[in-house]
Amino acid sequence: MRIKSNAPFTFWWAAVASVIAVLICSDNEAIYTESFSISSTRHNLFSRKNAISKYYLNENSVRQMESSKTSCFRGKTALSMKALSPPPYPVRVTVMGGGNFGLALSTVVARKGVPTTLLVRSKDVASHINENHRHPRYMSDVALPRTVRATTDKKSALSDATYIIHAVPVQYTRDFLETVKDDIPPNVPILSASKGIETSSLGFMADILKECLGDDRSYAFLSGPSFAREICEGVATAVVIASEDMLLAEDLAELMSGEDFRVFTSRDVIGVEVGGAVKNVIAIAAGMCEGLGLGTNAMSGLVTRGCGEMRRLGIYLGARPSTISGLSGVGDTFGTCFGPLSRNRRFGYRLGKGESPEEIRASMTEVAEGVDTSIALVKMIKERCKGYRLDLKYPILFGVAEIIEGNMKPLEGLKGLMNFPTRMENYDERF
Repeated sequence: MRIKSNAPFTFWWAAVASVIAVLICSDNEAIYTESFSISSTRHNLFSRKNAISKYYLNENSVRQMESSKTSCFRGKTALSMKALSPPPYPVRVTVMGGGNFGLALSTVVARKGVPTTLLVRSKDVASHINENHRHPRYMSDVALPRTVRATTDKKSALSDATYIIHAVPVQYTRDFLETVKDDIPPNVPILSASKGIETSSLGFMADILKECLGDDRSYAFLSGPSFAREICEGVATAVVIASEDMLLAEDLAELMSGEDFRVFTSRDVIGVEVGGAVKNVIAIAAGMCEGLGLGTNAMSGLVTRGCGEMRRLGIYLGARPSTISGLSGVGDTFGTCFGPLSRNRRFGYRLGKGESPEEIRASMTEVAEGVDTSIALVKMIKERCKGYRLDLKYPILFGVAEIIEGNMKPLEGLKGLMNFPTRMENYDERF
């Protein structure tokens, strides 16, 4: 049997494809935008704020771009630009804060081949890191990538940064930012990895950053179950980055994601911030429960009820329930409450064993954010949340603050929880 040739059919489709290619290539600006956004330098994309394009530029370059129009590709909106000069490359990242988590995020970025600068306070620490590729105090047994460079020079560290990661504890953030704000170039976005509530202003990190650095730049916030040592050791980790600027969140996610570090994105900034703050307080309660030797039943019940209080507060402040039940909420709470590397859990454990908050603080070399946050959290709830008997809606959060302030013993707090009036499991369901 003779087989009929498909050559005319193939030729016809080839002609159609050629015409489509010509039509697509006629819009050079659109092609440039799409290829730029999916290339290996996608991290250099700029963010939109109030419908105006803002670009992340190196201070020493004249790589200016202007927004010309918007085009749609694959169901996503991309900015189409006229390039006055090449896009900023290579990406450079500066990490502010040389503690455990600053070292961990420096490692994540540097492993992607990105030049990374670690801004630290001590010249001796900077010299030790540059010579030995290890921190002399924090996780000193963990080797840092050789592309991590440490310095105490604020101007050299920040002037050419494409992205800046903030890893300074919340209670020290405002004073620190006052010392570096003049060296941070305009429009360079900030990724905050700090969790908690400032005791003086009762604000989250989003509030502090905007007050100190202005709201004319984009901000993002990283959270999730992520112990610094495990990150440095290459243990699989999943986190979430939230931002009102989704282009920034997506660029940072691509910049940081790898085989061992998975980054999801979210628009729910307040949800991620609430989860990151409250989980540390719950971890202190969980540590106390273990220190008192109360067993798995009590620990599981306590953590679950604590997550319920987190959800209640988050929803009241505008968070999405899905965020609270996600990585930055319940996920981070599980890691912090049950993980052996948790500073907040260790603090609570020592409280349960009978030590005072002052004794524990004096012996700790690292910050347990949940301690100060617990007191600030209760003040914030009283100030922002309207309603009758808030202590009945947030008994665990209020109880931890009472214990840290010395008004109650851990065992008394537990008995208070167990003697609560009988009620529905979820308070909100009454309505």
